[in-house]
Amino acid sequence: MDLFEHEARDLFARHGVPVPPGEVTSTAAGAHAAAVDIGGPVVVKAQVKVGGRGKAGGVKLARTPTEARAAAEAILGMDIKGHTVHKVLVTAASTIADEYYFSFLLDRANRTWLAMASAEGGMDIEEVAAKEPEKILREYIDRGTGIIPFQSRKLAFGMGLPGAAANKLVKVMDSIYKAFIETDASMIEINPLILTKGGDLLALDAKVSFDDNALYRHPDLRDFRDVTEEDPLEVEASKFSLNYIRLDGNIGCMVNGAGLAMATMDIIKLAGGEPANFLDVGGGANAEQIRNAFKILMSDKNVKAVLINIFGGILRCDVLAQGVIAAVKELGVPVPIVIRMEGTNVEEGKRLLRESGMKLTTADSMDEAAKKVVELAG
Repeated sequence: MDLFEHEARDLFARHGVPVPPGEVTSTAAGAHAAAVDIGGPVVVKAQVKVGGRGKAGGVKLARTPTEARAAAEAILGMDIKGHTVHKVLVTAASTIADEYYFSFLLDRANRTWLAMASAEGGMDIEEVAAKEPEKILREYIDRGTGIIPFQSRKLAFGMGLPGAAANKLVKVMDSIYKAFIETDASMIEINPLILTKGGDLLALDAKVSFDDNALYRHPDLRDFRDVTEEDPLEVEASKFSLNYIRLDGNIGCMVNGAGLAMATMDIIKLAGGEPANFLDVGGGANAEQIRNAFKILMSDKNVKAVLINIFGGILRCDVLAQGVIAAVKELGVPVPIVIRMEGTNVEEGKRLLRESGMKLTTADSMDEAAKKVVELAG
């Protein structure tokens, strides 16, 4: 789960990370009032969970409350990379001496936490990493000790911060790390982290992502979820505990196991097709889960054919076949279905499919299944 910028700022403030004063609003009149409250120049920023707001015109400087109102009127309702702007953050404009990048994230490859920093703040960090990787500084964090002052100072001096600011950054990094650990975040990113002309450090922008699997420990964080920012089908699938991600293709995929689901999408592309989704029904799926999965797949109007690829371990092949037959009958699935399954009770499952009287195409291998479903999808 990701946070809006204004939510991330509130989280930072609770953990002692310095942020400029600001107010969030959903109206132009509210932006005017916020600018009056803050006093002086402000920045009006679109609140969407996607990057590139500035380039899209979603970040505007306003020197007066009247300009803040006009900026909010221009930004509210904008479409930024498919996200409609419903709220804006009005925040005090800062006098910037330098901009930096800083983040904590989970490094899965090295199975540890990673602190990353760069003097190239304010830029697309992916572009910096691709073109000038030497400008990205990295420090691996021992979970037992957390980030230690030596590592913070090493990053600060590597970023080129002057002595007094470097000492301040040690405290800021410690606060950010505590927020990162205490909320079970998978990433906290500040870009830019600025040094003001007065010598203060401020988190001027913020991105925070949480590990969904840990949200049961943080009921206060679950309240941050905004389903209007999520794909409606993904929201619906989450109600049934289905792992579903919508894609741009026309071949619906129903698979048990994330690794097999990834392999299924790969082999569809290898056969010349395009998967319409990632859908893992889980190892213990039953007939009800199969029916729910079909409902989600059929709600995507781009789907022209469905490939079911199941390894029958916990989910037996005969149970899968019964679920497929029942779901197709109940929902009247109008597109071709290709089924490839192996494992427990596979022969019984195949028999049930053959004797169902339905037009269900079976395949004995993943390669055969992919070629058939691509052909049927046209």
